[in-house]
Amino acid sequence: MNALKKLFGGNTRQFGMIFALVALIVFFQIFTEGRTLTPGNVINLFNGNSYILILAIGMVLVIIAGHIDLSVGSVAAFVGVTVALAIRDWGIPWWAGVLLGLVLGAAIGAWQGWWTAYVGIPAFIVTLAGMLLFRGFNQFVGKSNTIPVPNDFQYLGSGYLPEVGPDTGFNNLTLLLGIAAAAFVVWGELRSRARAKALGAEVPEMWVTALKLVLVCGAILYATYLFATGRPGTSFPIPGLILAVLVLLYGFISSRTILGRHVYAVGGNRHAAELSGVQSKKVNFLVMMNMSILAGLAGMIFVGRSTASGPFDGVGWELDAIAAVFIGGAAVTGGVGTVVGSIIGGLVMAVLNNGLQLLGVGADLTQIIKGLVLLIAVAFDVYNKSQGKKSIIGLLTRNMGRSSGPSSPTQPDETTSTKEAIAREA
Repeated sequence: MNALKKLFGGNTRQFGMIFALVALIVFFQIFTEGRTLTPGNVINLFNGNSYILILAIGMVLVIIAGHIDLSVGSVAAFVGVTVALAIRDWGIPWWAGVLLGLVLGAAIGAWQGWWTAYVGIPAFIVTLAGMLLFRGFNQFVGKSNTIPVPNDFQYLGSGYLPEVGPDTGFNNLTLLLGIAAAAFVVWGELRSRARAKALGAEVPEMWVTALKLVLVCGAILYATYLFATGRPGTSFPIPGLILAVLVLLYGFISSRTILGRHVYAVGGNRHAAELSGVQSKKVNFLVMMNMSILAGLAGMIFVGRSTASGPFDGVGWELDAIAAVFIGGAAVTGGVGTVVGSIIGGLVMAVLNNGLQLLGVGADLTQIIKGLVLLIAVAFDVYNKSQGKKSIIGLLTRNMGRSSGPSSPTQPDETTSTKEAIAREA
């Protein structure tokens, strides 16, 4: 147990969702007779869940700020049908359609953010109204019809990295991407270790760092192998590439910028944050607007994957995104959560869905199991906090951004007061 604590940097309880994800993969790999970790299944899993994971990135910031957004599915559907119509009827190129979708998402987010931040209506009510409003707009604008999109736009949701270079039997760009990701992990870990030693902080033994890097890089390279050896014409999917960029971007914003720390501060204690100089209205406005931008992007990716926009797009997406965030360790009361945690929570639900489908489990039992998983995950997190422990995977995601040495300007944990979090900015 001590070795595990050294390896993971703290109490292994805080890595419950990581262990759950690995256990689910191993369980389904055994009971589906090896069909879970096949190239085709892994590629389909990412393609089929990327839009939910993108929604989870925005939703975790909304929940950290102490709000909830019930409108993301309807917003995604409305943006998707509007862009599909614009491309078909106005003849605009696909990239202009993407820009139109992002701008429309920003406008919708500004509308909902204004009511929430400056009028003071709870986000639950604002977005509940938005869910009804934009669902109606989706069906009114599209006249409840299916609207196809061109092949260029479909690439956004169902494309793959192209084949380049010599014939190696693998997709060369996927191999390069995986190797670069593993190298970045090694560089980041060694850099954090060196900085901690330079500051005189305690660092783990070298064998601990080496074993940690072997496990993480091994997982990255194995996933790279699966993506690079799919059927001809497939490789690492474009939606997965977009998701990876967003995870890096929002992970940096949430943990390394003043705006990110203000989001945590407002969610943790809004009044204390305001006394410390945080503009809570501006933070709430930006968080809500950002959520709708990502909802618009998710809607366009889904339309690209399904080759057309339909009247029932986006139904229930908000529930999947919210479930991913809470399974990933966010707190219902706000102030707690991580981008990486929400992705892990989303992957838990994705693997669970995929594995049950491979086992031939019906949709009714699948919903029951997903509901129990969500309830148990949140109950476990509440129990940990009642015992004075941190969120399920908070320590993991914090350590991914810095060393286990002295404090750096990252996300404040649950035991840090709001004023202390703001004071660290100076």
